[in-house]
Amino acid sequence: LSEIRAPSSRGAGSLSSSTLERLKGFVCPSEPQGRGPPGPGNAGGGSEDADGGLEDAGVSVTSAPCGISKSGYTPLEQQYLQIKEQHKDALLAVECGYKYRFFGEDAEKAAKQLNIFCHLDHNFMTCSIPTHRLFVHVRRLVSQGYKVGVVKQTETSAIKASGANKNTLFTRQLSALYTKSTLVGEDVNPVHSLVDVEEGECDDVVTDPPESYLLCLSETWDKPRKQLTIGLVAVQPSTGDVLLDCFVDGSTRCELEGRVLKVNPVEILVPSDLSDSSHRLLQSIVTASVQAGDGVRIEKRESAQFDFASAMNTVTEFYCHTQDSGSRPLSGIASLESPVVCCLGPLIHYLTEFNLQRVLLSFRHLSCESDGMVLSAPTLRNLEILTNQTDGGTKGSLLWVLDHTHTSFGRRLMRKWVSQPLKDAQSICERQGAVCEILESDSVTLPSVRALLFRLPDLERGVCSIYHKKCSTQEFYLISSSLSRLGVELQALLPSIQSQLSSSLLRGLLLDTPELLAPAHNFLKVLNEKAAKSGDKRELFCDLSGFPVLQERRVEIQSVLTEIQDHRREVRYTLRTPTLDYVRVSGQEFLIEVKNSMVSVVPSDWVKISSTKAVSRYQSPYLIGRCRSLSQLREQLLIDSQKEWTNFLHQFGEYYHTMKKAVGNLATVDCLFSLAEVAKQRNYYRQIVIRDGRHPVIDLLMGEHTQYVPNNTELQGDGRRTLIITGPNMGGKSSYIRQVALVSIMAQVGSYVPATEARLGILDGIYTRMGASDSIYKGRSTFMEELTEASEIVTRATERSLVILDELGRGTSTHDGIAIAYATLEYFIRDVKSLTLFVTHYPPLCELEKVYPLHVGNFHMAFLLNEPDIGSKLSPGQSVQPEFITFLYQLTEGAAGQSYGLNVARLAEIPEAVLHIAARKAQELKNIVDARRYTYKDTHCPKQWETLSAEQSND
Repeated sequence: LSEIRAPSSRGAGSLSSSTLERLKGFVCPSEPQGRGPPGPGNAGGGSEDADGGLEDAGVSVTSAPCGISKSGYTPLEQQYLQIKEQHKDALLAVECGYKYRFFGEDAEKAAKQLNIFCHLDHNFMTCSIPTHRLFVHVRRLVSQGYKVGVVKQTETSAIKASGANKNTLFTRQLSALYTKSTLVGEDVNPVHSLVDVEEGECDDVVTDPPESYLLCLSETWDKPRKQLTIGLVAVQPSTGDVLLDCFVDGSTRCELEGRVLKVNPVEILVPSDLSDSSHRLLQSIVTASVQAGDGVRIEKRESAQFDFASAMNTVTEFYCHTQDSGSRPLSGIASLESPVVCCLGPLIHYLTEFNLQRVLLSFRHLSCESDGMVLSAPTLRNLEILTNQTDGGTKGSLLWVLDHTHTSFGRRLMRKWVSQPLKDAQSICERQGAVCEILESDSVTLPSVRALLFRLPDLERGVCSIYHKKCSTQEFYLISSSLSRLGVELQALLPSIQSQLSSSLLRGLLLDTPELLAPAHNFLKVLNEKAAKSGDKRELFCDLSGFPVLQERRVEIQSVLTEIQDHRREVRYTLRTPTLDYVRVSGQEFLIEVKNSMVSVVPSDWVKISSTKAVSRYQSPYLIGRCRSLSQLREQLLIDSQKEWTNFLHQFGEYYHTMKKAVGNLATVDCLFSLAEVAKQRNYYRQIVIRDGRHPVIDLLMGEHTQYVPNNTELQGDGRRTLIITGPNMGGKSSYIRQVALVSIMAQVGSYVPATEARLGILDGIYTRMGASDSIYKGRSTFMEELTEASEIVTRATERSLVILDELGRGTSTHDGIAIAYATLEYFIRDVKSLTLFVTHYPPLCELEKVYPLHVGNFHMAFLLNEPDIGSKLSPGQSVQPEFITFLYQLTEGAAGQSYGLNVARLAEIPEAVLHIAARKAQELKNIVDARRYTYKDTHCPKQWETLSAEQSND
């Protein structure tokens, strides 16, 4: 279907051009101008049947487009237009009996994405989906970046039939809105078969992505200081995580990029007047996410909402009028930085549209300056900490190596650990002590604890869904029963935990959790298990003493049922059938079944309901009235049960923070078991000089049968703190420097490391400049991108940082590149005094070892050279073979004389003819340089030249 739109002056219910073309063929010339196309819906006033049939009515509506008069729309179309006017940016799925329908442009977009049939019905294109498949189609539309609204009928048929408005349209209203970050609710979180979950055939009851953060950012420009301050609030409504941050950023937006990569949002909320630099950065992130298969959604809001005064009013009103046991006091909110307040205000407005604003009542800071090691955006990318650089997936990253968790909430926590390693030595030692005990303890307690973590549903999302009061009975029963079971089984293990475990971290986590989980059992015992699993809210509660409204409604229903059963005596007497009983056919109850041979004795006022060749089924006038009353009472019972269910969820929500803490403890235990599993499988060692260090990712990818060559590293702040690393291309230089960085990160996460010995001081940050790539969206060339990242490192690195620079200066001419690389490296050696690994193919940089002999060392990756014997002069037409290199991948002292690029050309299968020409040309250039050296030696300073030649021969 064509997506070409008519002029923008059309109203909210306007039609696309393809719809207009189809409508032309349906217009009746005899109709008065402005009337809609003829059809069954234009037969006159009437009502809509249960499955959404449309009939015309004279209700007026504003902004009628396309030349159709206001009275030309059917009642349902007018109702749709009124709701659409209030939610122009959403695709609306309208409940019509047993299906949900899309209209107009919404229908065309939905049909295209869902691959379903779209057709013309009266004045609009329309398509429909069955009610029981709503969650599938909503998720599919949301994954494509759409905001989807679900419009439900708010009246039931029996109650409506007895009311004064029985001949009018069913009332409908928007019941829920969904985007990528707000997929919380019964409509989109269906519980899989409980039997499958209990048998372990389903790993997760909610089919959500691991991370679904909504990120809101604001910008504040300080003119006197010429400084940009960015406020940031990240919220994950499905798990209850809220992160705040405020920081100063430069024109490159490096700080912002690093935080966005760590949070990994699926949706970003920005002001309409966002700066160009930030806009370009976000566009580049969106593009990368689309290429990875899951695009980030950008939501723009009016810039007035981000003004401090407006945002502060919104925040004050929200936190003053919202009561919650775990909420922040208003004094704590008032102490927040103004850029953060400018984010909170719009975020409150936005989440209120989804009825998810309660999640903002508690939060923590994201800022890593004080809490953990700084990992900049280039570092996260270059070291492939969270994702690989090949396809953006997790496999091949450090997270992939360390993540052996068994729960969804443990998996999310492990990602946080890896993206923000610790800086506090005590916390690091506590984690490592816990991992050590898991590895070395012979107690059966720890295996029992770990067994509890298998086949658990996503408790973190489930508890948060209950807190939002958007939980189904099936999900509630599954979550509460899992929490209760964990509490009981951990309680049974408490004596052995107290007597057998020595790790303070493990003891604290496991001893506190049973008490935190205790309230779950009280809520579980109130429920009827069978009704909860089937979703029957009318029979949900076992004991109705605490639910007087439901108790009264049950009594009324039972009274009507008694009257119906008593009426059976009269029916038997009338038909002269003493054993007659009511039958139920196709869901219709209390039918009187009579053989066709006895139809003559049926009273004339009885109503025939159905018949077959053998029997006919009737209802007496009395039965019809009583059944109508019964249907009304049952529908009212369902409405009352829904209210009581919401109140029940609210009561459970009062323990939300307690339950969340308990689930957090279990997540921490899961992560500690994961680190122990890694240490056990890969022969990792404890402690924080590196002896026999290995690259954790490459070592795992190569497997046990291929030996990874380990290397030693020694960097000392008051001694040799800079290594200049040279050597042939493909010799392993980049893998080595990545290895050092990843080992440092693993140590500060609290993990064992791939080395036989490691003594590492606490690093405050790791900064890297590696690879060659431009940034089109930011308007920067490859060399500009290279120097911009180097500039950020120069500005931010300290003497407690690890700095990794790989081939700095290669993006320009040789002289300029050498000059920039030399000056930058000398600055790090002399002024910053950081621990530095510098990979280069520029031999002049190795002279810095002579200038700073105590702090600089020259190293290269060892190799064996099979070089053809060529004289100093080439004869015309003489064939020259490229040198052949055997890589040893061993870090060795001393600088390498050449980079042997032709060897890599051979490995890349460059044609032999090209290689021969390149080898000959390389030899000619070498002879020219040697001739110039000898000329310089003979005419200027022979003694200095002899010294230099001797040093070069030693190297």
